[in-house]
Amino acid sequence: MTTSTLPAPSLAKEIALLAVLATLWGASYTFIKIGVETIPPVTFIAARTLIAGGLLLAIIKLRGLSLPREPAIWKRFLIQACINSVVPFTLIAWAELTVNAGLATILNSTTPIFAFLLTVLITRHEAVTARKLFGVVAGVIGISLIIGLEAFHGVGKEALAQLAIVAATISYAAAAIFGRGFKGLDPMMPAAGSLLCGAVLLIPVSVVVDQPWTIAPSVNSILALLGLSIFSTAIAFVIYFRLIHTLGSVSTTSQAYLRVPIGVGIGVVFLGETLNPTAWIGLICVIAGVAAMTLPTRRRAAATSG
Repeated sequence: MTTSTLPAPSLAKEIALLAVLATLWGASYTFIKIGVETIPPVTFIAARTLIAGGLLLAIIKLRGLSLPREPAIWKRFLIQACINSVVPFTLIAWAELTVNAGLATILNSTTPIFAFLLTVLITRHEAVTARKLFGVVAGVIGISLIIGLEAFHGVGKEALAQLAIVAATISYAAAAIFGRGFKGLDPMMPAAGSLLCGAVLLIPVSVVVDQPWTIAPSVNSILALLGLSIFSTAIAFVIYFRLIHTLGSVSTTSQAYLRVPIGVGIGVVFLGETLNPTAWIGLICVIAGVAAMTLPTRRRAAATSG
């Protein structure tokens, strides 16, 4: 049995999961930066998808479930793998050879904007409201205030790498919308299926391009790979596919806004970093933006309570 009927979601729980997802994916940029120091990008991402997909497959088996067998579903898994892991993962890993993790986080935090634009211009699968538009604008303003203009001084110095991150961001936005097609499946199924498909695509490329048996990765890179695969990929993907169905694709991508203030908060608590006054204003803007994009409409709330 591969289908799963989720109970009526608690909004507080879904928002908490959104914050967890933002934290897991926010940490991924640091994992990647450390990992690609001694592991080539394609091999690093091939290993990431293989480890994460294998872990989820093992958990599915332990739960007494099995992956779907229908060819049509696996075709969708393959498409999801390309736009949600193979292409964006590899582009970001390659870009972080020269771009620092902070700037990668900033550029990739624009995912909700592209999800919103794709929804407006193409799919129109979710209501485009003034409140969601406000959420997009508030999130962008908030990020700018938190980071400060000085953080963007590096923009343009490695233009090709930065454009690769933007392309990855657009791919993530498309994946969030495409992922709606897995409604009715246990969230682990598309997560595991797409990651395994990604591994099948990337491993042959890794063998040809990188000859991974010649690589001598550092301990730090290996630990970064494991952290990225287990926490920022396997666990994060399960949460991601759940939220697409409970909050919607545009609202789920709004977690990209949360990555920056969460990263700043970690720096304040654990590294003793300080925030300038405008950063606190920015944090309020980000929270307002996420709230605007995730809170249900009155009609939807009434329908849920009824």
